[in-house]
Amino acid sequence: MKPPRFDYVDPKTVGEAVGLLKQHESEAKLLAGGQSLMPLLNMRLARPGVLIDLGKVTALDYIREANAPSTGLRTGPSTGLRTGMLAIGAMTTKRTVEDSALIKSRQPLLHAATLLVGHAQIRNRGTVGGSMAQADPAAEYPAIAVALDATLQVAGPNGERTIKASDFFVSYLTTALDSTEMVTEVHFPLLGNSTGWSIAEVTRRHGDFAMTGVALTVTLESGGHCSGTRIVLFGVGATPVRATAAEQVVNGQKPTDKLFEQAAGKVNADITEPLSDVHASAEYRRHLAQVLTRRALAEAVARAGGKGAN
Repeated sequence: MKPPRFDYVDPKTVGEAVGLLKQHESEAKLLAGGQSLMPLLNMRLARPGVLIDLGKVTALDYIREANAPSTGLRTGPSTGLRTGMLAIGAMTTKRTVEDSALIKSRQPLLHAATLLVGHAQIRNRGTVGGSMAQADPAAEYPAIAVALDATLQVAGPNGERTIKASDFFVSYLTTALDSTEMVTEVHFPLLGNSTGWSIAEVTRRHGDFAMTGVALTVTLESGGHCSGTRIVLFGVGATPVRATAAEQVVNGQKPTDKLFEQAAGKVNADITEPLSDVHASAEYRRHLAQVLTRRALAEAVARAGGKGAN
């Protein structure tokens, strides 16, 4: 199929892009890598009057270690900075993330998640900001953002603000962005030496969206107890799902196979509206969530320096 008619503009700066969004508001759609939007246009599931191509906004293509602004509205220079972050521009491609030595060494969970995204051709074009703004509940990047307690910097007519990932994803393909705002940067906190991580998913074929997946981090304290556990499920609901009931089972306890099994048994408490479609039933997704959580916890603890469960 062919897309419906639309006007096309290609701004060169964030300010120009925001101005166009304000001018056209609900009639406009931003085009980043196009790996999600173009199929929607061709199937006529999206019908924007104006397409704003961000391909020439090269200032949003970077990866650097930096401070990140605390959550809140900003209209001037950054204040209240938090240290220990990786700042990634919204137009940075997933291929760039995949090939980045800084990402590999400083944020291995993000690197591992990137390798699970589609195929090489998809990663060549798909962008970090585009994946966040698309907010597909089966995608890896939104889940990683929640698991790592990332923040997203957005720009609009009233200035800039940062939004916690846990507040950014509102519902299926829906975010906290206003119609005149755009994502400009994503801040991923760095993991400590005693924090382990894991990401696991089940797909029908390599490169498909996950039927169910889990991304998590866990810290091992000096006494061997787990703390700061963050377990996020994806592909099971309208947004990434934080499995807080399972986290509470793990925190404060020494890691064992029995503990992982108990925690996995609690993940369904937070899957309140499980997806059910032609790819997998709700019951099967719940089962996968438990299996993947148990395995991921064991892998994360091992990466954190644990001696293995017993």
